[in-house]
Amino acid sequence: MPTMNVLERLDASITLSDEEKMIVDSVRSLAREQIAPRAAEYDRTGAFPWDNIEAINELGLNAMFIPEEYGGARLSFTCYATCVREISAACASTGIVWATNFHAIKPLVEFGNEEQKARLLPRIAEGGLASLAITENGAGSDATGMRTTFTPDGDDIFINGSKVFITNGDVADLYLLFGKWSEIDNGKDAISVLVLEKGTEGLSVTGTEHKMGTRASSTASLSFDNCRVPRANLIGKPGDGLRILFGSLNRSRPSVAAHALGIARAAFEDATAYINERKQSGRKIIEFQGIQFMLADMAAELVLCESLLWQVAGRVDSGETDIGIEASILKMRATDAAMRITTDAVQLLGGYGYCSDYRVERLMRDAKITQIWEGTNQVHRQLIGRSFIEK
Repeated sequence: MPTMNVLERLDASITLSDEEKMIVDSVRSLAREQIAPRAAEYDRTGAFPWDNIEAINELGLNAMFIPEEYGGARLSFTCYATCVREISAACASTGIVWATNFHAIKPLVEFGNEEQKARLLPRIAEGGLASLAITENGAGSDATGMRTTFTPDGDDIFINGSKVFITNGDVADLYLLFGKWSEIDNGKDAISVLVLEKGTEGLSVTGTEHKMGTRASSTASLSFDNCRVPRANLIGKPGDGLRILFGSLNRSRPSVAAHALGIARAAFEDATAYINERKQSGRKIIEFQGIQFMLADMAAELVLCESLLWQVAGRVDSGETDIGIEASILKMRATDAAMRITTDAVQLLGGYGYCSDYRVERLMRDAKITQIWEGTNQVHRQLIGRSFIEK
């Protein structure tokens, strides 16, 4: 029996129930047999990966983060993160599309009332797409700078403003939308959140971005022109938005780390396979000491980052909520590692790595966004550093 390498041993140590192991095996098969073969063409065309989303929905994967009473079959965050990693290794664009469903719906699951959850969550459990709409031209890492307004009018709320860089923005069925309550003067205290439904009059997609990587994941600009939504779609109370946002980021940042580590793992596996086959001066490239040093650094980063991912995921599953700094450390280190590992993979493949015939070229482009979205890594360094200021 062949000996497992250190990454395979780490995979074998992930804590999953028997049911979850079966689901992960199904997702891994789907990712490798159906999603991966389509990834290059989706990257080339930039078309939305509807085939992949349909395949994901056939497995009922949205159900894993929706409670049973609302049509789901809730599983552990560890299982979810493992599936994100597998899907993202096969197609980073599809990984973002599916992970965004979780990012956008988790706040509704945690902070919505019973009527909202009963009315809206079954649509996602059945395969609907969700979108998290926060960023604006003048409000990126500093969400408090947003200018989209929510104006109450009896039993309704009118929305005016715009959003940019919204993942799933042109395909979503439900939007978790952040804006400022018009009757609260303090900008920070005014931030509120509501659910906007597809087809609402006044909601329009004003453009989509042409990106360096994750090209099949749509990134849209949105405009809201007197969009009328029922006040019943407001999550929590006016002014609860910042609290809800910070609570949800503690789950979405480890999810981004899982996405990045899927990309990194794919690049590492491709590079390892190549240097085991390619020969230089009659010797396999992997036999050269300098190459072994590169490989050791890549493997070490993967092991350390993935170990932290499973540790943080376990804390989420145990119900801990005070994990903001750990989530920032994980997101920062995993995404930086993904960029370094994909860059080194391109280097190890030499000229072939620079050509689109080999997927490490795509993986390197896909990795870059992970250092930017869900808070730039510079912002995370600031959050981590200032957590040590003595009060």
